[in-house]
Amino acid sequence: MAAVTSAAVAIPSFTGLKSSSSSKPTSAIRLPSPASPKLSVRASLKDVGVAVAATAASALLASNAMAIEILLGGDDGSLAFVPNNFTVASGEKIVFKNNAGFPHNVVFDEDEIPSGVDAGKISMDEENLLNAPGEVYEVQLTEKGSYSFYCSPHQGAGMVGKVTVN
Repeated sequence: MAAVTSAAVAIPSFTGLKSSSSSKPTSAIRLPSPASPKLSVRASLKDVGVAVAATAASALLASNAMAIEILLGGDDGSLAFVPNNFTVASGEKIVFKNNAGFPHNVVFDEDEIPSGVDAGKISMDEENLLNAPGEVYEVQLTEKGSYSFYCSPHQGAGMVGKVTVN
């Protein structure tokens, strides 16, 4: 926004006007600008740096809050987790989404998870099944290590997977 600080205005002089062809030259008068509030936005490089860091931190947190999606059943009808071997950050949400060949569930093998982790708290109940396309089971794993899991109705058909938490 531009601020007017002063203005030069030409005002003709009407005194001594004659009907003759000669006229007096105009005079220039300087008028002070009216007092008006001036808005100013000032930011130091430090302020800009803080804003950039906050934006980057928000994006990082948002990306951690974002989930990895694992399909239950392949597009080709295969009885598989797609992908069946993947890595996530500690606390990242894993979304298991029913895709094909259902019903499915997700059960973590108590013998193949980090010690101290309760498989019952991170697994679906073996009788609880995802029966329709698009149904999901979500879990967040916080303890670092490897976790093996399977679909109880299709474990014998090879529907198993592994996640590594960093």
